[in-house]
Amino acid sequence: MRWPRSLFGRLLLLSVLATATALAVAGWTISGVLARAATRGLDDRLDARLVLLTDRVRADGTLDLAGVQRLPGVESGWAWSVRSPDGRIWTSGGTLAFAPLPLPPFLHGNRPRPAEGWDAAGRPVHARLVEVATSAGAVSITAAAPRHLAERPIRTALLPLLLCLLLLGAALGAAALVQLRLGLRPLRDLREALAQVRAGILARVPGEQPVELSPLADEINALLDLNEAGLAQARGHVANLAHGLKTPLAALAVRLEEPGRDPDRALRALVERADARVRHHLGRARTAAGRTARGAIALEPLARDLVDVLARIHLERAIKVEVAVPPDLFVRIDAEDASEMLGNLLDNSWRFAASLVLITSRVEGKLVRIEVEDDGPGLTDAEIAAAMRPGQRLDERCEGHGFGLPIARELAELSGGSLELGRGARGGLKVTLFLPRTECGAVFANRADGQLSS
Repeated sequence: MRWPRSLFGRLLLLSVLATATALAVAGWTISGVLARAATRGLDDRLDARLVLLTDRVRADGTLDLAGVQRLPGVESGWAWSVRSPDGRIWTSGGTLAFAPLPLPPFLHGNRPRPAEGWDAAGRPVHARLVEVATSAGAVSITAAAPRHLAERPIRTALLPLLLCLLLLGAALGAAALVQLRLGLRPLRDLREALAQVRAGILARVPGEQPVELSPLADEINALLDLNEAGLAQARGHVANLAHGLKTPLAALAVRLEEPGRDPDRALRALVERADARVRHHLGRARTAAGRTARGAIALEPLARDLVDVLARIHLERAIKVEVAVPPDLFVRIDAEDASEMLGNLLDNSWRFAASLVLITSRVEGKLVRIEVEDDGPGLTDAEIAAAMRPGQRLDERCEGHGFGLPIARELAELSGGSLELGRGARGGLKVTLFLPRTECGAVFANRADGQLSS
């Protein structure tokens, strides 16, 4: 037999086996007690007849028949027989055949002993045997009764007994289910707490746990603290590296601005490309380090904040922006990553749109589908493939380094989502961004910057 994989299944199986075994033992024990009680009652009645027959045995080993005429005979199923030392037999009628049962040592002597046999009609009978000492020798006396007199009460009592045992088993099974549900509920609560930690809803597992689970919760929280410390250290290293690289690049860019240093500005372009690559790879390292520390971001206020910022940056372009994002839609991602991704996508659409940029979103399973669409010239299939390569610029007339879309795609993939390019219904570029969805519930308040806090 294969054990179930779940603790609930294993405990339930053990409970069912233990309950069935206990009920079987209880039923066997009770039926045995009932059988002994019913047989003992019949033995008492037979012993009473043995006493009466013993009193009618004379000293010479003969039987006083006048005193035993009132005993029931074979017609009612009861029977008796007396054997004298010289072989004479007195019976109530018919022939009895007995198979005396083995006797323990303490029953030897003049005490009655049980026997099983058959009457003249072949019906099973229960008998009691006793020997009486006389001057002529030992006289054997037997009293018998139909076996069904002892079995009938047992059969009558067994049906209610079985019903009671079945009801008891059902009650014990229901009690076991309730016990398992209540007993394993802390494990389900702990699993839900871990899911909320992974979704960024909770920072730590609640410390109020049962005694058996409290050490596990402490170890989980210690691991979370260790990861948080490692994340802070990684961010510190990233910041130091960024500062160490950007300062020389900035100094080099200043030197190149001197007259005669870079007449064709080719070196200046290389410095800008190197600076963009530094920002690209440092952003990727920061995102990879922060994958375990995602927050819950309200998408609608974040999109509107970015639209307000970009509207001031592109003030010279009269672009209409429509935001169709549900206010109760949340994504599980770091706030900086979300701002960088949506900011890059909106900035690209703003640059190439003719008059309109549309932002829409909806839920698809465990992901949120975000679409940024414009009515610009759009891209061909070849241009879409080229646009996803780092450093590739499709329009040299615009400022930038060509890292916006690749960074957005990598941030989305590191967050558990994806990014796709295509042609929209208005003929322009449509960027589809998939991000993990989360539900925050009433324990979170929406801040102005779109980040959620408890």
